[in-house]
Amino acid sequence: MPVRSREHADHSWPDTSRRSTPGQPAVSKRPENGTFTGSLVNTLSMRECFEIRETDAGGRLGELTVPRADTTVETPALLPVINPNLDTISPRRLADEFGAEILITNSYIIHGTDDVREEALEKGLHDLLDFPGAIMTDSGSFQLAEYGDIDVTTEEILEFQHAIGSDIGTPVDIPTPPDVPRERAEEELTTTQERLEAAEDVDTGEMLVTAPVQGSTYPDLREEAGRHADATDLDVFPVGAVVPLMNDYRYDDVVDAVAAAKRGLGADAPVHLFGAGHPMMFALAAAMGCDLFDSAAYALYARDDRYLTVRGTRNLDDLEYFPCSCPVCAANSPADIRDLPDKEREKELAAHNLHVTFAEIRRIKQAIRAGTLLELVEQRARAHPTMLDGYRALLDHAAALEQTDPVSKGAFFYTSHESARRPEVLRHHQRLDRLSVPDSLLLTEGDSPRGDEFDDSWRVEPPFGPFPRALSKSYPLTAEVPDRTDRAALEAAADGVTRLVEANTDTEFTLAHRGWPAGVLESVPATVELVDLDAE
Repeated sequence: MPVRSREHADHSWPDTSRRSTPGQPAVSKRPENGTFTGSLVNTLSMRECFEIRETDAGGRLGELTVPRADTTVETPALLPVINPNLDTISPRRLADEFGAEILITNSYIIHGTDDVREEALEKGLHDLLDFPGAIMTDSGSFQLAEYGDIDVTTEEILEFQHAIGSDIGTPVDIPTPPDVPRERAEEELTTTQERLEAAEDVDTGEMLVTAPVQGSTYPDLREEAGRHADATDLDVFPVGAVVPLMNDYRYDDVVDAVAAAKRGLGADAPVHLFGAGHPMMFALAAAMGCDLFDSAAYALYARDDRYLTVRGTRNLDDLEYFPCSCPVCAANSPADIRDLPDKEREKELAAHNLHVTFAEIRRIKQAIRAGTLLELVEQRARAHPTMLDGYRALLDHAAALEQTDPVSKGAFFYTSHESARRPEVLRHHQRLDRLSVPDSLLLTEGDSPRGDEFDDSWRVEPPFGPFPRALSKSYPLTAEVPDRTDRAALEAAADGVTRLVEANTDTEFTLAHRGWPAGVLESVPATVELVDLDAE
């Protein structure tokens, strides 16, 4: 791993690191202009600290090498937030019981609390927290956003994070809120970029350093910020200042912010969604291409007697039965938990919330492995109307998702009209231009004709549209589609017909359909002869 060192850096903090140096992975050539042109599956990424193993839509299974902790974290990964002044669930329990490989804590709070600061400098962060995995530290940017000012610089806080043994440090960026005037967003982004450049000059040894991507709700600024961050020699890329959007259930705007940031970042960049919080939206975030999620929701919600599920949050007082089989819920009824003293009730609820959250991370990993991540996202999108907005916004970026979506998977399940906009459908339409067609071609939802009226007959299957019969056993044309086809699937099939016709203007086309609505057929070129099989 590269060691970030500058001769002129004033590094006066004592070294309390507890790591050994792992072996360096092989590195291939970095892509130009932030565009990755090769396969992302089973290949080493260009950044030495991050390796992508498998992809599905924008989601990826990867490995983040954290050299200072001498460990590798499998991604997507959850970073539980630890307040150094509170102990709802101990870091050791997070590792031993819940399998946490990495957590995040706030170095600014440690820095500003005299007794904790001295203990952290003396013992090191890992001994202070008693955590065997990797530890990331935030810089105080959250406090800056909340209170308007903090009393440390990027250089000071990075040196302090290194001194206490942090494995991944964070500079002091400016978390610009949503919807601010563009002039403010531009000014604060410039400041953040200057601080990222300053962070490059700090001697941080083997500690990885993040490069937060800001830009408020301006997609072009987010993209610019991603491009600038990617050009630094920093290591992990948090998309920042999205918590206010999530608090307001603006998941579609979160998707657009992440998509813009990723357009600027290279395909090899490990992306952290700052403050992701609720497990309900983790699958959506993973499908966007986020690899790391930090969350304090497990503890904050427990403090208010709130019970997390992947479909939303319930108040403990409203529950007669627990819809969960985690150890907490299997051993207790809601009444049992309500009867506990406040602190014990808080710990039990926090434990349940963590079990649900980590289970969702594992579910997402398996979905990526099985090629069913978008099916999982679609299930979660039905939990809340604004989650559905988020999923629909995600599909607005289907062209970007298609670049990393595997060309073959187990099955394609059409489960709602949103399925007609998935990247697999887009890819099929794009490939229609490559197919060779005869002088006359029948596109039909029925059987092949027995006569010789046409030179060939292709199948038409919503939502994909036309394809040669020889491809009928190829993914995704083996899709499971309901018999009661909805309009979105028919419209997508008609788009496929149109694309094929427009690419082959010398061919005579006939479309034999089963009662497609007139509004759908209007989009088919007028040169196509139409036959309604249901009317015969």
